[in-house]
This record gives sequence, structure tokens and C-alpha cells, in this order.
Amino acid sequence: MTANPDRAGEAAPWTGADQLCETLLDHGVDTCFANPGTSEMHFVAALDRQPRMRCILGLFEGVVTGAADGYGRMLDRPAATLLHLGPGLANGLANLHNAKRAGTSIINVVGDHSTTHLPLDAPLTSDIDSLAAPMSNWMRRMTASDRVAADVADAWRASMTKGVATLVLPADVAWSATDPAPAMSILQAPAVSKADAGVAALVADAVAAGRQVGIVLSGKALRESHLAIAGRLMRRGIKVFAQGANGRIERGHGRFGIERLSFNGDIGRRQLAGIELLALVDAREPVTFFGYPGQSGRQVPDGCQVMTLATRDADLLAALEEFAERAGAPEVAPPFDRHVPDLPVDGALTVDAVNRILANLLPEQAIVCDEAITSVGFYDHSTYGAPHDYLQLTGGAIGIGIPMATGAAVACPDRKVVTLQADGSGMYTMQGLWTQAREALDVVTVVFANNSYAILHGEMRRMGIATPGENARRMLDLDKPEIGWTQLANSLGVEAERVTTSARFGDVLASALNRRGPFLIEAAVA
Repeated sequence: MTANPDRAGEAAPWTGADQLCETLLDHGVDTCFANPGTSEMHFVAALDRQPRMRCILGLFEGVVTGAADGYGRMLDRPAATLLHLGPGLANGLANLHNAKRAGTSIINVVGDHSTTHLPLDAPLTSDIDSLAAPMSNWMRRMTASDRVAADVADAWRASMTKGVATLVLPADVAWSATDPAPAMSILQAPAVSKADAGVAALVADAVAAGRQVGIVLSGKALRESHLAIAGRLMRRGIKVFAQGANGRIERGHGRFGIERLSFNGDIGRRQLAGIELLALVDAREPVTFFGYPGQSGRQVPDGCQVMTLATRDADLLAALEEFAERAGAPEVAPPFDRHVPDLPVDGALTVDAVNRILANLLPEQAIVCDEAITSVGFYDHSTYGAPHDYLQLTGGAIGIGIPMATGAAVACPDRKVVTLQADGSGMYTMQGLWTQAREALDVVTVVFANNSYAILHGEMRRMGIATPGENARRMLDLDKPEIGWTQLANSLGVEAERVTTSARFGDVLASALNRRGPFLIEAAVA
């Protein structure tokens, strides 16, 4: 490496910021979702000198971090984010929480004041390290420009094995001159461990003894090859479930579809009724989303054993294969028949109609990003639809749908992305539509416009309040004034149409799926 031209006729010194950018590229990190500020301008200049790095602006940090989540879920490798000091990081923390729960690989670069400026306690000074720690699986404050290459290499390894990695970049580390480090190419897949064969033997013995065994899959155990083994286990009489919230499932005809566990206490307990031993594969024990007076948050039956068959750092495919052999699971051909739901008759548009029409029209290898919240049902309808990837809200922090779809579309430009978006949560990060327009991303966004935080109405009913009073309604409803999603989308550069009937929704969706570029459908559901 040599010094880079910064101005015509002059050579700029190689800086810590240049080294940061170069080492990211050495490790295959060639996309940076950014919302920078003054303290990051030296890194911005370094990015500007690197045409191999694709820089994508988000108008809000929650868009930046959510897009990095969608990108990492689809490619199993990290994008970088660029965030401005503690407040910028704080604005992006909700979607970093979702990314951490999904196990997504991300490398955050958070700018900070120069080392000598920090003691002056300027207005933007904050405890970045404490802000970053809860939503990061690994973090480090960079201290010297000549150590930047090693810091980035460590962050990349941590992101590939643990998930969210955060680097804090003081401005003086970015601007200080240093000698170019040797090129790094540490792109081999992280080493995986072997699952505990003893646990597999115990679970297989339980199957042989006639006990009702269940398995919960999450993470990469929900990919097509792993689901093929799940199909064998189901044929053996073992109940197989997908964790209620997980980063990515490969769905559709030609793949084994499995039941997804509900976070609703009553439904989840019915799903797990009769299970005597529950084995977890990169999954957590099923619990309810919230606690309620006088109710347990656990969903497994009393007396049910819970065992971990394999953790995230294990070879999940090998672990499932070994268990299938021990359990005597037969070979099973995958279901190649395709039975999509019938299209609904025309009439007022309903949530069920939207989901059935989408399952019917979904193109091959689409990516579905689901933040429909209460407008559920697509997952069940899509079992025998076209093969697709299904991404969902993982950590419960709303505002992920539009950004996640943005990142998925950047990661997979040749695949159609469809967002199922609740209207209330969509307002958290609607700025992502502007990024979709700017980058000409191939995303169709379906907004379920019911003009309320319907999930909170449901929680009120669980408390025994069937008819909320005026104060409660003012906090739960979005109807005074109603939000005009078509106008909002247009103002952000995205074509849009509001539809009220099933027939018109089908026509508009078919048209949107057969063209390139972003489009939004405001589905006024009854």
C-alpha cells in the first residue's frame, strides 16, 4: 500500500482511517451503511478514496443498523456501519438489539471525540462504551493508528463467531499518520466445534423408549439442508419447531416446512403439550414474550426435560445428522409439490387476503421481511409457495421491517424483496424508503394500514379491558389524523398506491412484483 492522493498534485499521508477502510476491505467488508458526523470526517475521506467500498446513507441511525442486520442475515458476513458519537449509536441501538438476538454479523464503527478533547466534556461527549456494551457481543475502543489493522481483524473474527462487534474510533486515531500494514486476507470460515455426542445419545434413547421428544431449531439450523433432516425427524415421530423469533428461515416448496412456536402463552403451551424432553439446537427454551400476573412465563410442560443438543458455535448440520442416525430417522424425500392458497374472492381487503395473495404470487427466491406484528398469517400460507427466505423481527424492538428489507436488497440485488410492514412500527424508520429510492433497490413494501397499535389493543384485552377509555385510545390509535402512507412514500421518492379491495391489491401487487425498483402498497385492511 502507498499514500493515497487526497488533493490534486499532493499526496496525503496514510492514516488510521485509511488503515481501517483497507483492513475492512481485506476481510471482505465492502459495504458501509452510514450516518456520519463531524468526528467521522477523516474516515469519510478515507472511504471516499476507496471506490471498492459501497457507502449507503441512512437518514436515521435505526435505518443504518437495521439495514446492516438485513444485509448480514442474507450473506452470513458483516457490513460495516458508521455512527456519530454516543447519540448516533443510541439512535441505532434498538435495531442492534434485534441484530444481536438474530445472531447477525455486523461491524459498527462509532466515532468519538479526539483523546485530548474528551476531558473538556463538550456537548456531544458521552459514555459510548457503556452505551455499546449491552447491544454488542464484542467491543473495543481503538487507541492507536498503528494498531487499527489488528483491531479490525479482531472485530471481523468476533462478528463472524459472536455477532455484533463494535469499534469505537477516536478522531485522533483516525487522523494520525501511520505506516500501511501488510494486506490481510483472513477470510476462512471460523472454526466450529463438535456438539456433545452424549446429549445426542440421551435424546435418541428417549425416542427409542417411546417418550415424546421435541426439537426447537433456530439460527442456521433453519436452512434448507438442516430442514431436510428435520423432515426425517418428523417422520420418526419427533415434533420439530422453529424458535418463535429467528433471523432467517428458508421456506417454500421443495423444503420441509416446520411449525413456528408462538410467544402467546396459551398457544405455545398447546403446541408443546405432551412433550417430555425438549432438545434445543441453537435455540433458547420457549417462553412468553411478556410476564402476566399469576402466570408462568415458561411454556414447556411441567416435568419436561430441556437439553441443549447443539449451540451456535457447533457444526449444526453434523449435530442434526448424528442425532438423526442415532434416533433411527428414515430417509424422506422433500415435498416438491406446490399447493398455494386459492386467491380470495373480491371484496373488502383483509389481512388474510393480503397474505394469501402474496403467497400465491410470490416469485422464486424472493426475500420476505416480516414486521406485520398483529397482521400475521403469511408464514402459514407460504409453506408450499415459491422457495423464499423469510426474515422476521427477532428482538421485539419495532422499526426493523423497512431497514431490514433495505439491507437484504443491497445484499441480494438479483432477488425481489417484499416487506410486510405494520403501520405503527413502520413510522419508526420510514426514512428507509428514501434509501431504497436513492439506491434503486428492488423492494415491494406492503403496509398494513389499520391506523392503530393493534398489538397494544390486544395487550389491553389480556388485562381484561375490552373497551379502552379516552386516554388509552389516544395512546393506542393512529387515526387523528390518519397517516397517509402513499403521500409519505411519494415524498421520499417511492411510487405508491392505496388499495381497499382484494382484487385491486392482487393487480397492484402483481404489477409491482413484475417491475424493478421500490414500490409501496398501502393496504387499507378491514
